[in-house]
Amino acid sequence: MNTGSMRIAGLIPLLGLACALSAFAQEDAVSFKTEVRGAFVWGEDVPGGAISWTVQDPLTGTSIRKLGHAGVEVSSRMGFEKLRREQVQELVAYTTTIVNNTDTALPVEYGGVTIDGHTVPPLSVVRASKSLDRKRIKSNAKMVESGELYCFVSGFLSEEHFLTMDDRSSRIIVDPRSSVAVSSVIRDPRHDPILCSLDGCLPKGTVRYVIRVSGHDYVFIWPGRLIANCGK
Repeated sequence: MNTGSMRIAGLIPLLGLACALSAFAQEDAVSFKTEVRGAFVWGEDVPGGAISWTVQDPLTGTSIRKLGHAGVEVSSRMGFEKLRREQVQELVAYTTTIVNNTDTALPVEYGGVTIDGHTVPPLSVVRASKSLDRKRIKSNAKMVESGELYCFVSGFLSEEHFLTMDDRSSRIIVDPRSSVAVSSVIRDPRHDPILCSLDGCLPKGTVRYVIRVSGHDYVFIWPGRLIANCGK
């Protein structure tokens, strides 16, 4: 075999390897793009993705952020308050309303929440009742009574359904041509989470949370200065 033939024979395996790597890379790229398209971020509209917009509540003047995609409209409103004035930490709560304009039932799941990039677990929210052990709830940092939160008592946020970490195995279903409101409450873990000025006191940083609707992640981003003070 001459030298030219040897070179060609040596190139054949390399060309085969290059083609295989190219195909593998293309498959990876497609998979990655598919995963990215499954997440819709408020304020980051892309062709073929969800459309985001803001409306003002005519009663309170506060902002409601909305994401719409393929017949599904997901809206978000957020508020904060303190249970007791002597407490340093603030409670941040949000309500997400899912409007299903399709002919298919939609499962809704908790997706997670962060404050300035730090993951914060949601609190277990207990509804008020005569048999409620309030002393036990007050001594448990992971629980809160909805009746003590003015954000819910005032009607600013919804008490229809509460999502917590435990709800991952039991999805909430939004029937066709109907709507469901889900809420969560978190305790800001930072020692000094509030910034006060002449315009009032507002949370620092940014809250980011995810609601998973029928396999799509709807991501809402709220700068602290835009979160409403719904406390007393």
